[in-house]
Amino acid sequence: MSGSIPFYQKHHLHYDRGYRSKETQSKVSQYQASSRYSASGSASAATRSRGLNVSSHSGLEESRLSPSPKRAKPTYLAVDKDNQIIGYVVPIFRGSQEFATGLSDTEEARVRDTAAYMARRDLFTSGLEMERSELISRKETMRESAERITLNKRIHEHEEHFKRMNEDSLMHAPEFVIKPRSHTVWEKQCVRLHCTVSGWPDPRVVWYKNNVALDPLANPGKYKIESRYSVHSLEINKCDFDDTAQYRVSAMNSQGELSAFASVVVKRFKGEMDEFLPAPRRAITEVGPVSEYGITFQTHIVDKFGVSFGREGETMSLGCTVIIYPALHRYQPEVEWYRDDVLLSPSKWTHMHWSGDRATLTLTHLNKEDEGLYTLRVTTKSGYETYSAYVFVRDADAEVEGAPAAPLDVRCLDANKDYIIVAWKQPAVDGGNSILGYFVDRCEVGTTHWIQCNDTPVKFARFPVTGLVEGRSYIFRVRAVNKSGISRPSRVSEPVAAMDPADRARMRGTSAPWTGQIIVTEEEPAEGIVPSKPCDLQVTEATKNYVVLSWKPPGEKGLEGVMYYVEKCVSGTDSWQRVNTEIPVKSPRFALFDLAEGKAYRFRVRCCNSAGVGEPSDPTEATTVGDKLDIPSAPGKVIPTRNTDTSVVVSWEASCNAKELVGYYIEGSIVGSNVWEPCNNKPVNVTRFICHGLITGEKYVFRVRAVNAAGISQFSQESEAVEVKAAIASPAPPYGITVLECVRDSMVLAWKQPSFIGGADITGYFVDYREVIDGVPGKWHEANIKAVSERAYRVSDLKENKKYQFQVRAANMAGVGIPSLPSNTFLCEEWTIAVPGPPHDLQIREARNDSLVLLWKPPVYQGRDPVNGFYVDIKEADAPEEAWRGVNTKALEKTYTKIKDLKEGEKYVFRVRAQNKAGVGKVSDVTEPVPALTKPGTKEIVVDVDDDGVISLNFECGNMTPDSKFVWSKNYEDITDTSRLTTETKGTKSKVVFNRPGEEDIGVYSCLVTHTDGASSSYTLSEEELKRLLEISHDHKFPIIPLKSDLAVELLEKGRVRFWLQAEKMSNNGKVDYVFNDNVVSQGEKYKMNFDKNTGVIEMTMESLTPADEGTYTFQLQDGKATNQSSLVLIGDVFKQLQKESEFQRKEYFRKQGPHFIEYLSWEVTPECCVVLKCKVGNMKKETSALWHKDRHQIKVDEHLGFAEGVLKLEIAQISKKDAGVYEVILKDDRGQDTSTLNLTDQGFKDLMNEVFSVIANSSTPLKITSTDEGIRLYTFVSYYNDLLQVTWHYKDSAIAFSDRIKSGVVGEQLWLQITEPTEKDMGKYAIEFYDGKGGLRRTVDLSGQAFDDAFAEFQRLKAAAIAERNRARVAGGLPDVVTIQEGKALNLTCNISGNPVPEVTWLKNDREITSDEHCILKFESGKFASFTITGVNTSDSGKYSILVKNKYGTESGDFTVSVFIPEEAGGKKK
Repeated sequence: MSGSIPFYQKHHLHYDRGYRSKETQSKVSQYQASSRYSASGSASAATRSRGLNVSSHSGLEESRLSPSPKRAKPTYLAVDKDNQIIGYVVPIFRGSQEFATGLSDTEEARVRDTAAYMARRDLFTSGLEMERSELISRKETMRESAERITLNKRIHEHEEHFKRMNEDSLMHAPEFVIKPRSHTVWEKQCVRLHCTVSGWPDPRVVWYKNNVALDPLANPGKYKIESRYSVHSLEINKCDFDDTAQYRVSAMNSQGELSAFASVVVKRFKGEMDEFLPAPRRAITEVGPVSEYGITFQTHIVDKFGVSFGREGETMSLGCTVIIYPALHRYQPEVEWYRDDVLLSPSKWTHMHWSGDRATLTLTHLNKEDEGLYTLRVTTKSGYETYSAYVFVRDADAEVEGAPAAPLDVRCLDANKDYIIVAWKQPAVDGGNSILGYFVDRCEVGTTHWIQCNDTPVKFARFPVTGLVEGRSYIFRVRAVNKSGISRPSRVSEPVAAMDPADRARMRGTSAPWTGQIIVTEEEPAEGIVPSKPCDLQVTEATKNYVVLSWKPPGEKGLEGVMYYVEKCVSGTDSWQRVNTEIPVKSPRFALFDLAEGKAYRFRVRCCNSAGVGEPSDPTEATTVGDKLDIPSAPGKVIPTRNTDTSVVVSWEASCNAKELVGYYIEGSIVGSNVWEPCNNKPVNVTRFICHGLITGEKYVFRVRAVNAAGISQFSQESEAVEVKAAIASPAPPYGITVLECVRDSMVLAWKQPSFIGGADITGYFVDYREVIDGVPGKWHEANIKAVSERAYRVSDLKENKKYQFQVRAANMAGVGIPSLPSNTFLCEEWTIAVPGPPHDLQIREARNDSLVLLWKPPVYQGRDPVNGFYVDIKEADAPEEAWRGVNTKALEKTYTKIKDLKEGEKYVFRVRAQNKAGVGKVSDVTEPVPALTKPGTKEIVVDVDDDGVISLNFECGNMTPDSKFVWSKNYEDITDTSRLTTETKGTKSKVVFNRPGEEDIGVYSCLVTHTDGASSSYTLSEEELKRLLEISHDHKFPIIPLKSDLAVELLEKGRVRFWLQAEKMSNNGKVDYVFNDNVVSQGEKYKMNFDKNTGVIEMTMESLTPADEGTYTFQLQDGKATNQSSLVLIGDVFKQLQKESEFQRKEYFRKQGPHFIEYLSWEVTPECCVVLKCKVGNMKKETSALWHKDRHQIKVDEHLGFAEGVLKLEIAQISKKDAGVYEVILKDDRGQDTSTLNLTDQGFKDLMNEVFSVIANSSTPLKITSTDEGIRLYTFVSYYNDLLQVTWHYKDSAIAFSDRIKSGVVGEQLWLQITEPTEKDMGKYAIEFYDGKGGLRRTVDLSGQAFDDAFAEFQRLKAAAIAERNRARVAGGLPDVVTIQEGKALNLTCNISGNPVPEVTWLKNDREITSDEHCILKFESGKFASFTITGVNTSDSGKYSILVKNKYGTESGDFTVSVFIPEEAGGKKK
């Protein structure tokens, strides 16, 4: 192997062995020289069985890495016969026995000695196992074999019995024990995907590529599919870029189906460019190099030019030194330069020079056409050598900001007498705005006068130029245009003559030098013959701007000067119209412009000469005017792949169904920047491109666009982010395996990170274990299928009281590294100690001359109680064990500490112990010796407050590698809250910016630089320090001109618009720019500006707004270094509203010149529920009249109509439905009139009434309780009651359903609720709710407790009183007050008596009781009628009589007076 170098290392320095760093070579050499590593015999056999040669781990020659070649070194890189690396070798059975065989532990023991198992063991057992089995005596082997055979027979019989009894229980769906892993390989290498599948019945396995089943027979030699012992593999031979895909393996049986996925990415070395270069001028035979005069030349190209970057308009030189051995005097090799595999010739753009030992190519004036892959080929008699590098040409700065870049590759496709078709390629940069089209310019050779050929821009990248003078030569250029401006012109095309192609072909044979003047000769014409019709007329090109016709001249020879007329006709009609009426066409081709887009036309051509016009040709088929060529679709998935530390390989899927594809443009952007930069300025016609000039360590995303003559496609989807890094290698093995916790069937392991991680971050670890029986290790088993990211892992399914050894592999992007040394032997037994286990993962940070920081992770096993603290021990590295001493006397709560007072230069080791309530636990593993020394170039974190007042922590590292990263943490924990901090990294500097500094940010901030020798630092942000920094931040913000108010807009009188802001303070040197839509506006008729420097008020006024004023207004302030600006966006609805308001104010101004309404007609409700319609008027005079109308009928003026103090009122005392209507007030005089209308119908009337109801509700008194003889009454009074008022009575928050017992009503202004014969069930909270259309108003009263008792008692009292009043004894009537009767007459008086029970009746005369006798008869009949009869009255009967009635409810009396007179006495008295 020492003489074999991989093909990709022949021409590229960064791919040969010198590319590795010295540290890498040293680490690999030390590891390969270790005598404790030996290659597995079975693995070697397996590798040889596949026809592969095994190289060393590093890919270098074995002689360079291993001083002793006697014993084979472990290797995991596979090469083919040509020593090409094709992948890494994964031992088939490095997993557990269960995974490898597909059997359970019991079944494994049962079939251990079967022939198949023995064959597999002989094939894959490690060398150590083979050595152990050779030491076992033959006698022991025979005894063990007999025992296993007996046990196998018994278990087999039991298994067969179990299957027969319960066959279905053994069936299960497929399951992937080991899934296929993704691979990244070089082109032409082989890759092998393998997986292990379990399931019963045995699953059927099918492999798919991009969901298409793979058939090895359809691609002989390409794919190889194998299935052995439940291990299934797919081998892809000689990968190419088409093999980059997602592969799926599907396993299916009667119980179900399951799939697993893996991706294969194929990368290409740049050395393969040699295959695509043109073949050398002289062939090289297979026998060997061609020798001339017995000399064999050896050519070496040194001092090479690299990837170069230039800008349009610059000059660039590419050169290489060529050493040819042996050196012959005056020997001239053949030196050729190629661009994109096209041989270059000397021209005004390219100058070539050969000095005898150095080849130089000078590009005199760079244009984007010069971009490409440049190749130097040096050919001698003995062969050739080549060297290639890419040249990128960036666009020159645009003459107008925002204008697009210049088009490129302008060429002439079809040159004739009358026109020339000019084609070009669109630029990659459009200036931020889409390109509207292109202008084509022409210039006659020999002059400097350029003429624009098209008045309006054309979007199609081809254009027929007409109006040329036959026989003259022209050059062309193209300019792109967008809304910002016009680009720089492109590089001019090659000169082309406006002449017939046949004449041009004849002139190519002449040897006369080109003078720019062409002499046209013709045959002797045949006079007087009218030419026949042209033939083969067809539309050769059609766009929405033009249509190109071509035809063949008539077949007759020697016709007199034949020319052509072109006619057109709208399809479907027969109306032909001549297109070129003035000047006939000389060429058999013609371009038609000014056709209606979307319409269909037919065309025909007539020949003419001096003899006349011939017959028309056959018309063409109907042609619809429009672009026949579609813009290509967006390219497919974009995949970036790391290449070098400044470049990335980008590949993508081609655009689907793209026609006339010109190529692709690639753009890249740093993640988070949102700034896209073109990676190429010249389209590439492949689907893979190397993007150079990237920043090392930055993450980029890429996108691609396709280009054809119709335009540029949409962007593809953004690729995944890729970090710009150089090539990587697999990591070295981990070390220091320890046990953190042990239970009956599992153990938690910890280990230390590899000293060499391969140039890429470690992505995970894989753990293997093996059982140790009587000191003899068994086979290795895979503990985890999926990589673990932490340096600790729990290995499960172990056997109690068994001994085990472990090994760990580290993995990164390059692959899985070789395993670590086997660990010590550990016994799997459950820990029962009360104290905690050991802490782990001790790390040293920030080593300085007198201090360092120690970090650790808490123990996995905490003991009986949780861990409550830690103790740190320290000792000098070379001190004895007795020198251990404690760093802290009080337990630490955090998992880090800063150890101070160290001796400079002394090496220390540390360990940590955890404690809980039971005590202090086991000590951790001891750290590696660390010197207390500040390394040269070490820097500390620096706090900074910039001019903008932004507080940041800054850290710089001078010894970074391309793979180094800055890792910031707070309190030595990952920062998860990114809303408070922003991390920015540029080159060797990184900083953390505090977005909103506050108390939440107090803590210890540290920064670690990965892939270095431990560069780190920390900064403690205390409360006092934060306060100090905030004060500084405030002071630094003053350079910003403070504003009292931001830019605002307001409307002035007459609808004028005022934009204004106010600055805090500005000097006399302050100035302001007024910007509208990125354009500075100045004082004029439209804009009026004013800047009051005393008050800081800046304003700009406009008379009115038009649709053209929609946009963004900005005031830009500058006062010395201090600047500020404020913008106001007036677009969309905001602008329309402002414009509408301005127009309204303008109209309002003119309206107010006459009588007008200051306040329009509205209504209000007085506390007395009187509705008042009112409006406020202004600019009134005596002649002004005010007329009220309702429903267009004038209202007669009465006492309710008044006009005082500019207010008109109309009062409606008791509003009702009849008052609904439309009210209107008209003001009128000689200056004009104004009208105000108020709609009080439908919803308007409802709103008014709701307000009335609200006033009524608010006037209601609190709900009160009173009692009556019928029950309890709740009532409230309102100031005014309206019949439309809606009230609701509630009991316990539910509306009351009224009945005969519970009633409500209104008496005057009283609203009441009557509860007849109340009971305890009526106790509770009552409410009356007034509806006002809004929230309503509710008055409540609680009728319970004492309130109910009092009311109920009063009700009982009133009820009893009512009963008594109703049933007491009464004298209903019938007795007169005075009775005058003549003596001797009979007196009979009767009265009605009532009462229940029937009262007792007593008659009295002069207050003395009288009884019934013959003279005075007293009767009481039917309990109702009492009679008083005197049969014959005499004077003694005169007196005062009384009737007294009495029962238990009361007594009542009736009095009357009886006066008896004698007739004679009466007569005497009369006389």
